[in-house]
Amino acid sequence: MLKLPTDAVAAASVPCVSNHNPGLLLALLGLSVLPTQLWAAGFIEDSHGTLTLRNYYMDRDYKDDGAKTAAREWAQGFIMNMESGFTEGTLGFGLDVRGLVGVKLDSSPDRSGTELLPVSASDKRAADEYSRLAPTAKLRFAQTTVKTGDVSIFLPFAFASPSRLLPQTFRGTTLSSKDIDGLTFNTGYIDRINKRDSTDYQAMTIASPNRRFNATATTSHLAYLGGDYQVNKDLSLRVYHSEVADLYQQDTLALLHNLPLGDGVLTTDLRSFFSREDGSAKAGEVDNRNLSALLGYRWGGHRFSVGYMHSTGDTATPYISGTELMGMSELTMSSDFLNAKERTWQAIYDYDFAAAGVPGLKSRLRYVRGDNIELSAFDADDRKEREFQMELSYVVQSGPLKNIGLIARKSIYRNDFPGGAAFRDENQTRFLVLYTLPIW
Repeated sequence: MLKLPTDAVAAASVPCVSNHNPGLLLALLGLSVLPTQLWAAGFIEDSHGTLTLRNYYMDRDYKDDGAKTAAREWAQGFIMNMESGFTEGTLGFGLDVRGLVGVKLDSSPDRSGTELLPVSASDKRAADEYSRLAPTAKLRFAQTTVKTGDVSIFLPFAFASPSRLLPQTFRGTTLSSKDIDGLTFNTGYIDRINKRDSTDYQAMTIASPNRRFNATATTSHLAYLGGDYQVNKDLSLRVYHSEVADLYQQDTLALLHNLPLGDGVLTTDLRSFFSREDGSAKAGEVDNRNLSALLGYRWGGHRFSVGYMHSTGDTATPYISGTELMGMSELTMSSDFLNAKERTWQAIYDYDFAAAGVPGLKSRLRYVRGDNIELSAFDADDRKEREFQMELSYVVQSGPLKNIGLIARKSIYRNDFPGGAAFRDENQTRFLVLYTLPIW
């Protein structure tokens, strides 16, 4: 079983440093005894800060016979990132601080639940505001960086979800090394998750839409190791092993390749996830193999992609609740397309209008269809689902509004699942206005 030392566990997301976080505490103590000139040389001089503003409107218009007809909310997010440089010397110390604030602009008890805002379980009212301050201590030796405290991971088996108002983060310790040419090695120990609509850390659970697993089962930690290897400029490989203690284990393999072909480039994206239960298997049986292939052709401003994903085994593909898997289901809006036995096809057309003389404007059309779905909790099989997505984004290129980003996303989702299933027929609309400005 994969284990890291227990002192890798990091502290809760609070403005002060907790004695339950030895790694973060020791790093901060190390900073406190360093000479002032070493601080100034790298820690302060190489520091920077940014403030990101996210204005987010989300509308889920349900088209089935459920009691709730819509989930519709509007909110404003503020994300402040302050990152130090590293002190001089063989071993460099640093400190990052993340401040997050979400403010309700519009919501009501009958329309809450978009996950833009925390919601009271008793009266279904969304919070007027929510916030947190999260520190991260870091160490650098050569090309290796260790972070402890509030951390983000964007790895194939646990991709921190970017799809709501504020980012989803973890509590733990991570190590990333590029000391070997072409290889990025990653390992880590995570013990808590802070979901995108939460103000505190929680024990991690397994995602269980459609009652796939025991959603109440929690894990003490996630441990992982693996890496990305750039074989050459056109070929890269990914290999990872992760263990979500007493819930499941997962092995991830991926191959990414670019091949110049004619006037364009043929891209190949092959991914696989092999999952099984771990330890006492508190979430229930886990038995899944998920294989996918996405082939694309990029020519000028055009990109055409077609893909297929096949899930085999007795259960759905597991992942940590609040995160996403990097694969064909990534960034779908209404379903994850990871049900047991599911076969999924998709077609995507992307266009970058810079090729037509309009830099900053991009569009996407995407159709995803899944069939052969088994929903054992409902004694249902051979079910189907489909989603059609449209997206248009623009980043202002000049003038007083330069760098403001505008995103509009629309999806139409339908399935033939039984009543009570998690994914409902809906038309979903999202509007985002994004702006990041430097503080220093």
